[in-house]
Amino acid sequence: MKSRQPKTMVVKIGSSTLVDATGALDRAFIAGLARQAADLREMGWRLVVVSSGAIACGFPVLGFPAKPAGDMPSLQACASVGQCILSAAYDEEFRACGLLTSLVLLTRSDTAQRSSYLHARDALTRLVELGVVPVVNENDTVVVDEIRFGDNDTLAALVACLVSADLCVTLSDIDGLYTANPHEDPAAQFIPRVDKIDAGIIASAGDSSTSVGTGGMITKIRASRILMTAGIASVICSGAEERPLVRLAAGEAVGTLFAPPADRLEIAPRKLWIALGDAAHGRVVVDTGAARAVVERGSSLLPVGITAVEGDFSRGDILDICDEGGLVIARGIAEAGSDELVLAAGRHQDEIASNRLLRELAGKPAVHRDNLIVFA
Repeated sequence: MKSRQPKTMVVKIGSSTLVDATGALDRAFIAGLARQAADLREMGWRLVVVSSGAIACGFPVLGFPAKPAGDMPSLQACASVGQCILSAAYDEEFRACGLLTSLVLLTRSDTAQRSSYLHARDALTRLVELGVVPVVNENDTVVVDEIRFGDNDTLAALVACLVSADLCVTLSDIDGLYTANPHEDPAAQFIPRVDKIDAGIIASAGDSSTSVGTGGMITKIRASRILMTAGIASVICSGAEERPLVRLAAGEAVGTLFAPPADRLEIAPRKLWIALGDAAHGRVVVDTGAARAVVERGSSLLPVGITAVEGDFSRGDILDICDEGGLVIARGIAEAGSDELVLAAGRHQDEIASNRLLRELAGKPAVHRDNLIVFA
């Protein structure tokens, strides 16, 4: 029986899950995904697909023996050809199950500005409302390093926030998170549930184990942390599992669940844009007192608490805020450029006010609390 209030699930599918052992597109997998999507609809769930695989589909038909890493024009050509192959496969298999798909290609430049971020949100939301299954991918045909997401794990987290998803699922070549890389350490233990992502969890993440993908477990962990901050549950599980999306929708435990804090307050949409819309242009390291003030008391970040400034950034750019151990604890909009913050770091407000070069920063934080999001 259908639910009165539809829920939304975002599923991210990696390249290694979409291609078979021969390197060809796995049509049987996409057909199975379409059948799950149809069953999910009957269960009251709406689906959004974030799909890698354009380059992986493109390079074999263009005659490359492997992904032409480091050759940007060739990679873009592979993406252009491969995206047609991939989109046709989704369209045909989902239509066979009575479902309509659409193609949505994004880059960082589409979401870095708040206005365009909102337009992307409105378009995706309307597609879902109309019963369409959007298939989202990074626009690798035109993207360059300066405007790329870099991995579809981050893109999936962004999409999940844009459509206010109830669950975000990553189908991967591994069945979840382990205490160490299970391909290298036979003693690695499976972790079925994560309630907080700390330095230990991040340290357990290894690199990608396949040659066709671009992301590793660390990108999945970072994406899950943002989703936990947004109050969205996420799961990492194997794409080879039997009907994992339907089982998850039915409440079954599959893979590793990243559960958002039960007491997490609702995050304003603008702060989610700060977390996901644009890449960080730099980072600041803060001392223990400043980290506590930002995380526990929701305070602005003052220059006196900064111990190091990294990167070349301007006022208005997005910054990562890290504790002394290097863990990113928050992200926010810089109130001053890197040159000014290098000079202001560690200084009290009276020192800043008496310095002619820094006088404009007097009474201002480095990052204002209204422009700052603390990660769960």
